[in-house]
Amino acid sequence: MAEVGRRSVCDSYALLPGGFWAAVAVWLERPQVANKRLCGARLEARQSATLPRAEALRPRLSAGPDQEWGAALCRPQEGPGTRWGSPEEDHGTWPSAGPEQERGAALCGPQERPGPGRSSVEGHPGPRPGVGPEEDTSCLRLEETQGPPQQGKEQREAAAAPLLAEQPHRTGSGEEDDPAADLGSLWDRFSQSLVCGHPEMLSFLTRSGAESQTEAPHELDLVLRTVIPKTSPHFLVTAPRREIVVQDVPNGTVTFLPLEEDDEGNLEVKMSNVYQIQLSRSPAEWFISVLIFCPEKWQSDGAIYPRCTWLGGELLGRLARWCVASSKRELRSTLSLVSIGRYSVLYQELKEKYRDMVRVWPEVTDPEKFVYEDVAIASYLLILWEEERAERGVSTPQSFVDLGCGNGLLVHILCNEGHPGRGIDVRRRKIWDMYGPHTQLEENAITPSAQTLFPAADWLIGNHSDELTPWIPVIAARSSYHCRFFVLPCCFFDFAGRFCRRQSRKTQYREYLDFIREVGEACGFHMEEDCLRIPSTKRVCLIGKSRTYPPAEEAGVDERRTWYLHSRRGLSGGGPLCPAPQAAACSSDHPDGDRTGGTGAQCDLEVSEAQAEGLWLPGFQPREKVERVRNCASLPRDFIDQVVLQVADLLLNRRKSHAGSPREGTCKAWNGGESLSLAEVAWQLDRATLRRLKHECGGLQTLLRNSRQVFEVLDGRVHIRDWRRELQREKHPEAKRGPSSEAFKTRICWFFTHHPDGCVLPSTSCPFAHGPQELRPPRPPKKKRQVP
Repeated sequence: MAEVGRRSVCDSYALLPGGFWAAVAVWLERPQVANKRLCGARLEARQSATLPRAEALRPRLSAGPDQEWGAALCRPQEGPGTRWGSPEEDHGTWPSAGPEQERGAALCGPQERPGPGRSSVEGHPGPRPGVGPEEDTSCLRLEETQGPPQQGKEQREAAAAPLLAEQPHRTGSGEEDDPAADLGSLWDRFSQSLVCGHPEMLSFLTRSGAESQTEAPHELDLVLRTVIPKTSPHFLVTAPRREIVVQDVPNGTVTFLPLEEDDEGNLEVKMSNVYQIQLSRSPAEWFISVLIFCPEKWQSDGAIYPRCTWLGGELLGRLARWCVASSKRELRSTLSLVSIGRYSVLYQELKEKYRDMVRVWPEVTDPEKFVYEDVAIASYLLILWEEERAERGVSTPQSFVDLGCGNGLLVHILCNEGHPGRGIDVRRRKIWDMYGPHTQLEENAITPSAQTLFPAADWLIGNHSDELTPWIPVIAARSSYHCRFFVLPCCFFDFAGRFCRRQSRKTQYREYLDFIREVGEACGFHMEEDCLRIPSTKRVCLIGKSRTYPPAEEAGVDERRTWYLHSRRGLSGGGPLCPAPQAAACSSDHPDGDRTGGTGAQCDLEVSEAQAEGLWLPGFQPREKVERVRNCASLPRDFIDQVVLQVADLLLNRRKSHAGSPREGTCKAWNGGESLSLAEVAWQLDRATLRRLKHECGGLQTLLRNSRQVFEVLDGRVHIRDWRRELQREKHPEAKRGPSSEAFKTRICWFFTHHPDGCVLPSTSCPFAHGPQELRPPRPPKKKRQVP
């Protein structure tokens, strides 16, 4: 046994030991958060058990099959085919034999029964009276929980809470079922060997001997899990591995027992890769550590079993941070509705198949982000639909319609993989021409009404569908009783306008997800939520696969949908909820009627006009067909120059008002001005200017950042840019504006024209023109050489 890492933990918020078990739960349920070479883990079963006692097992010390099996667990085997391998094949990180290594080697060698001088497992109660050697097996076999002991009850609840919510994954798509009874039989065989053939492992499990054990046997939490590596050509290990995780809450340890198959196909513990995470406390502080049972026999495969240095460094560092995280940030379980193993394989296949799209991407968006994100979403949907077909006993691929399909890549992938469908978006993209006729994409605006139903579609998809997101459950519910939907919300829209948050105790994103769930439930769907693995901060999807009512009740449910839609009127602009359940419109005594559409009579008129046009709700506005450029670049040049001069005067006058008279005999220093916060600058501008800037994305800050020749915006404060420092900075784009640069002297120097002290640089060094006589026409940029 050797300790490969130890970290002290500063528990300023008194979160330990509960925080330790919360951190362990992350490594247990979501190991891919720490180890990027893993796809995830699946918890197969969870049970309770107790450790055996040495005195109870002494009558069974005669040689037998159990004893031989237990002794073989850790005894090095000779001859060909051994799992231990030769010394040259070991992958451990302990090259020299020190005291700890020698001790670990002794633990793994052939062992004798405990003698009088060995007290690591002695002092425990013996067999119960009247129970013979053949009958006393209760301490060896898995027992049903009779109720947790009082000692460490809170810690046990903290350790078990994440596991209680985890259900065994329902496998589909060809994965073998693994009955939970395997955990009981595996632990039964393993526990029988602990004292009979391997008391050192018992000491390791019970934290180094009897001195740390409690007087009475206490329960252990056993978890059988499958660790799934990523499927990648760069990793040699691609097969999932199973292991037993033993959580000992009173002793503050969690031990990982890897399993492997023997020559007969039976699972047994791979003793070379057993490791343990401990929580300890000294009089001054807490600390956590990682121990390995046989460090010199550790076999690293680079994926599921990393090197010892990684366990004691990277993993331990992450656990130490998670233990005492003051803000309880939720680590959502990803891919909880599909098979993780199947997802890993399919994602890698589709990634290799469609990775060439990155090279030919004609849009201005980041190709790697959008290509791999759509590949991940397509992988998720394909597995979700595959498992749905298995559940329903059908083989026909599901059809779909992607509303607000954007670049259409998701539609292209799903169609190529055998699912009939089409995509609709208000604006055509350049990349649409590259997909070919097999991918059906339509340029059309969707306004929720009776004319925008899709009765032939099995699924409606809303992938970052913006203003259509809350409408997709409604459209799916009214298209047909068998229509399902998948939405991945991004921007926050209500039915008619922007979504306005109501709960300050929730994040806006969490509140919006709850709103979409509420919409789905109001439309009669059983709602499910999952988290995708995509390069985006908005990666929670909501799925409606089945209805909460039979088809005969469709008319009554649709009336409730209509009431719900009209009850949301007024909420997008910050107005209050309609005070009464009116299916027609808001009441005439609405406290904010002038902001939410006026009086009740006006609301009734709007509803009547909308119904005459076939609309489900007045006020919905689809996005514009031509995307407006809103980064202050479309503002008139004279307006921009006026704002720049006004802000520059504020900074320069502030410095001038605070500066005293120059000292005698000194040269006047160049006035670099002082800094002002963005709020202070905005306070000095008139409201008409601010309103005009506010209409542009980013407003004042965007305009000042775009005017980078004059200003520098750092940490929310505005400064006059000093070009002496700019030209001294390494690898700065403007520092390359030398005489050979295409941009050299192509623009007039603002400081030469407007600054009271002129430009701080001489004309030969300034990249901008000091007067019209220096101005040069811009040269066309050099063409990039094509990479073959």
